[in-house]
Amino acid sequence: MSKLLIACGGTGGHLAPGIALAEELQGRGHECVLLISQKEVDSALTRKYSHLNFVKTPGMAFAGGLGARLRSVWSMLSACLFARRLLRDEKPQLVFLFGGFLSVGLGFAARITGVPVALHEANCRPGKAVRLIKRLAHRVYLPDGLRLKGLSRNQVRYLGYPIRQDIKHILKAEAWKKLKIEVPNKLLVVIGGSQGAAALNDWVTRAFPELAQAGITVYCVTGLGKSALGTIHEVGANGEDISATFVPFSESMGDVLSAADLVISRAGAGAIAEIIHCRAPSILVPYPYAADDHQMANALVLEQYGACLVVPEAESGTLIAEVKDLMFNDWMLSQFKSNLARLDRFNSSKKIAADLEFLISEADARTGSAGKFAV
Repeated sequence: MSKLLIACGGTGGHLAPGIALAEELQGRGHECVLLISQKEVDSALTRKYSHLNFVKTPGMAFAGGLGARLRSVWSMLSACLFARRLLRDEKPQLVFLFGGFLSVGLGFAARITGVPVALHEANCRPGKAVRLIKRLAHRVYLPDGLRLKGLSRNQVRYLGYPIRQDIKHILKAEAWKKLKIEVPNKLLVVIGGSQGAAALNDWVTRAFPELAQAGITVYCVTGLGKSALGTIHEVGANGEDISATFVPFSESMGDVLSAADLVISRAGAGAIAEIIHCRAPSILVPYPYAADDHQMANALVLEQYGACLVVPEAESGTLIAEVKDLMFNDWMLSQFKSNLARLDRFNSSKKIAADLEFLISEADARTGSAGKFAV
């Protein structure tokens, strides 16, 4: 059995695949320690995974004004010292980094102490952390088509985004029952990502009377701190009770996506991967202030495959019309689903886990410690 440290906290887009990979590795007999941030989103997402070992670590994103950036640098130095102590205590065979501010300190500490490093980039435009630490990694996992300067072909693998075991596509009627909602006609699901999206939440409130007249029920995952749990009602054109349900957070995104006839979502890599896995037709509204505009890049790739529609936030005035047109276009929804099914070709958790076992076995052979586990 081998031990791995996995830095995956800070956002749901980093934490969710970390959980997925840890579950796969643990199922293969390896021990995993997952490093998460002290943010509430991390605590909320980890509550249902009591079988995994999570450790909260210092660190904050390098952003904001001069004062915030200085605090961030100090925080990263603290994180590096914390990581060195953790490496000394845990003695892992490999460190796996999912990007973000938690990866920087651990990446440098691992390289200094000679522990092999693997790095995963989920977005179609790599983030600052990945660009900074890419040369520390023995293996880098990238989305299809992405190239990073300074990496050899032997370092790079294209194995996709690990999906948690509990994210599964189920029948709509079963999903509606699990979510405890009544859907007389069609269901629109609105998701702002792990951080929430005030712009999308406000749009739901404004648009709901018109959507209800078209017979469209709404289920909106608002994000922690963005809204309280609640339901509002309107009378549809045919006299039905049409509801809009607001929930701050969901531990069952597979059920939420499976319930939808159509999804409106931000375009983080994690959200897109789960949309693909659950075959959920979507309109993507990329967050316009995402670093390097990576959400727009992610969304346009999916649109090029004929698997979604992209609407920039600046054009959100067209969203109601787009929703009404697409929601009742069964042919187009069917095309989206077919194209999503073709894209869901990776079993990323298993393939990455197998490759990590190979990396560890190579490292063992080089250090003369082969025989710790079988590949």
